[in-house]
Amino acid sequence: MKKISKKIISVILCVCMIFGCSAMVSSAEETTDTVTRVSCAFNGDSQTSRGFCWYTETYTRSDVQIVKTSDFKGSFANAAEYSAGNVYKFRDLYCHKVTVSDLEPGTSYTYRVGDRSLNLWSDNGTFRTDDGDSKFSFISIADVQASSDENFAHAAETMHGAVKTLPNYEFMINLGDFVNDDTNDEWNWYFKNFAFANMNTTIAPVAGNHDGNITNKLNINVFNSMFNLGNPNTESNTNWVNGVYYSFDYGNAHFAVINTNDMYPMTQSQRNWLVNDMSKTDADWKIVLMHRASYSEGKNINKPDAIIMRDVLIPLFDELDIDVVEAGHDHVYYRSKQVKGDKVVDNVQYVTEMFNGEETTFALNPEGSVHIVPATAGTKRYRVYDAIDPIPGCCDFRLSTRDLGGCFMTTEIEGGKLVMKSYLVDDKTQEITLIDKYAIKKDVGQNKPAEDYQDLPTDNVSNISAYVTNFVKAVVDMLVKYLFVLLPKVIKNAIKK
Repeated sequence: MKKISKKIISVILCVCMIFGCSAMVSSAEETTDTVTRVSCAFNGDSQTSRGFCWYTETYTRSDVQIVKTSDFKGSFANAAEYSAGNVYKFRDLYCHKVTVSDLEPGTSYTYRVGDRSLNLWSDNGTFRTDDGDSKFSFISIADVQASSDENFAHAAETMHGAVKTLPNYEFMINLGDFVNDDTNDEWNWYFKNFAFANMNTTIAPVAGNHDGNITNKLNINVFNSMFNLGNPNTESNTNWVNGVYYSFDYGNAHFAVINTNDMYPMTQSQRNWLVNDMSKTDADWKIVLMHRASYSEGKNINKPDAIIMRDVLIPLFDELDIDVVEAGHDHVYYRSKQVKGDKVVDNVQYVTEMFNGEETTFALNPEGSVHIVPATAGTKRYRVYDAIDPIPGCCDFRLSTRDLGGCFMTTEIEGGKLVMKSYLVDDKTQEITLIDKYAIKKDVGQNKPAEDYQDLPTDNVSNISAYVTNFVKAVVDMLVKYLFVLLPKVIKNAIKK
C-alpha cells in the first residue's frame, strides 16, 4: 500500500512539475513587459569596456548578450553573456545596469539586453571600441529639452542629419538637458526617438539642469539612473545634487565630463577631482564637456550661476591646458576666440592646409582654450544678446537658430589636427547647412603627466572649509561684477534703445 501511495505521489509531483514548467514557458512567451531606455555608455577603458543601462516595468534578470559584428549572422547562440549587474526600483520602474569588459580594441560589436530566462530582449544594437589610434570622430548635440513626443521626434531629425553628415562617427556627446520637466514620459520619449543613435554608438552624457530637478530632492540620482557610468562622485557618495562627473580616454584625447549642477560654486571636491584627473594624462588633446557655459551670448551667461562658474573654472582650464570646452544651456550657437586668463589671446598664428580633401585654416599651437556652445538640437531656441558678452571681443562667431532649425557639431581628430564643424538642419526641409568651422593644429607628444603628483582630497569632509571660503568669495565676486561691469552695460544698452 505504501509503495502504491509513493507511486501516486510521484506521479502527482511529476504532473505538477510538467504543468509548472509549461506555465513558466507560457509566461515567458506571453510576457507583456518590454525593454526600454537602452543606452551604451563609456564606463572604464574605452578600448575594452562599456556600461549598459535599460529599464523594465517588472523585476527581471539583467542579461547582456554580445558578439562581434563580423561574426553575427542574426543569432546570439554563440554570444558572450554578461549577467547580474545591478537592478533597483526607480520611479516605479526597474533600472538595470551591467558593465561589459574584456572587449577587444577597435572592434565592432552587436548586442542585446534583457532577460534570457523570459526570452525578453531589446532590439539589437551596435557599438565600436576605441582602437587607440589618433584618428577618430564624434558628434556633439545639446539641449534637446523637449516636453512632447512630437518635439522629441523633431529633435531626432537633427541627430539623423548628424549621422548622415558623419556616418563613421565613433561616439556621441550629449551636453545635457535631455528632457524639460524630468518626467517619466519625457525620458521615455527621448529614448524612443533617439534609439537609432543611442543603441548604435557609445554615448558620453552630460548632466543638464533639467535632467532631474535639483530643487526636488526626491529626484536625486535621476541622471545617474539613466546611464551606466563610471563616476567618482557616486562611488564616494557625494552626489548631493543630480548629476555625475567622470572621464575617459579616446584615441589621443582625454575627456573630462563635469557636473555644473554641483554648485554654488562647484564643490572643492569636484574641482580637486578635475585637477587630479587632468594632471595624470599625457593625451595630446584635453577636452572638457559641461552643461552651463562659461562663455556665451545667451540670456543665461551673466546670471549668478554662470558668473560663479566662470570665475571658478577659467583658472582651472588655464592651469590644466584645456584645448576645447563644449557646453550647452544657452540654446544659441557660440564660439569664442582663444581665451586665457579671462582674456582674448591676441597672438594666434594660422596656417592653411588640406584636411580630408578640404582647404582648412588651423590655429597653430594656440595658447588658451576655445569655448563652443553648439546651439540646440531641439525646438526650444533663444536669441543672442548684444550687450552681455562676458569679455569684449571674446566672441568669434555666434548665431541664433530661433527660426531656422536644430544644430549639431562634428569633431574630427587626426594626430595633431582637430577640426570642428557646426551644422544647421532646416526645420521644414531637413536640408543640412554648414554654419561654422574651426580648426587647431598642435605639436603632439608634448603633454606629460605631472611629476611626483600627489592627489588632492576629493572627499567633502576634507574640503568643507574650502567650500565655505569658495562660497563667500564667489558671492562677493559676483556682486562686484554686477555692480561695476554688468550694470553699466545694461544701463548703456537701455539708453541706446
